[in-house]
Amino acid sequence: MGEPYPEIEPYETGMLDVGDGQSLYWETSGNPDGKPVVFLHGGPGGATSPIHRRLFDPKRYRIVLVDQRGCGKSTPHASDPAADLSTNTTWHLVADLEVLRKALKIKRWMVFGGSWGSTLALAYAQKHTKRVTELVLRGIFTLRDAELDWFYEGGASAVFPDLWEGYLEPIPVGERRHLIEAYHRRLFDEDPAVHGPAAVAWSRWESSTITLLPQEETVARFTDPHFAVAFARIENHFFTNKGWFEPEQLIRDAGKLAGVPGVIVQGRYDMCTPVFTAWDLHRAWPEADFTIVPDAGHAFDEPGILSALIDATDRFAKD
Repeated sequence: MGEPYPEIEPYETGMLDVGDGQSLYWETSGNPDGKPVVFLHGGPGGATSPIHRRLFDPKRYRIVLVDQRGCGKSTPHASDPAADLSTNTTWHLVADLEVLRKALKIKRWMVFGGSWGSTLALAYAQKHTKRVTELVLRGIFTLRDAELDWFYEGGASAVFPDLWEGYLEPIPVGERRHLIEAYHRRLFDEDPAVHGPAAVAWSRWESSTITLLPQEETVARFTDPHFAVAFARIENHFFTNKGWFEPEQLIRDAGKLAGVPGVIVQGRYDMCTPVFTAWDLHRAWPEADFTIVPDAGHAFDEPGILSALIDATDRFAKD
């Protein structure tokens, strides 16, 4: 069973100007001469963490972590009510990855992404296929209506009715037919007394349901007000705009990945990004190895998912 590698520190960090007044935090760790891999975090609006370095053998990989626009250590931070998200879209983030790749003088790299990171990885790989050596994806999410409706409009309430009450709390009864829209109005209200509680409620719902068993530390991290406001705003902004995708785009265009070695890892009891999307991707991209972990939810650090991901990165390190 794959185990996380020991803790390591970056050997280089920086802030990358990608235009539009945006600067991205990036770091590299592991072996400067190793196989390049870029880790794409979730959300959108999450951030990288030191534990993400530990998914890769530091002797064999040049590990690139980057905080996407508006979150983590990148600036400006979306928790600022004055932050402009108009230039924070999927296609801006795809372009940012190319700016970063060129800045780091990397010709081709492995792309690793989970949850929203799988969305961004698919979008990037379908647009820049020749720059991708392999894809490792977890918790597949493509922003289709059925996926958003399931988790943010009420489907998952059938499994978590108690937690759903907290998600509904900031929204008046008369506005609960379209919850993403109702949250949008509150999250982008300038008054902290309005957007603050809405952001915490949104983030608590997500963090309380992404693991098979509750993780108090995860909930505490997600509901920190500074993190929660940026996280909820960016997610809601992307969901309101359906990721700037055409309907079914990422599944429809999976054929562009033919010839790209890939691994898809999915928790059987993933409530956030249910297995039906991973299954649809598997059918559209049958060349990728597909694993359903029988005793896991959504989070990358659940034992079965973590083991499968590290097995994948170990395997591709040999190529």
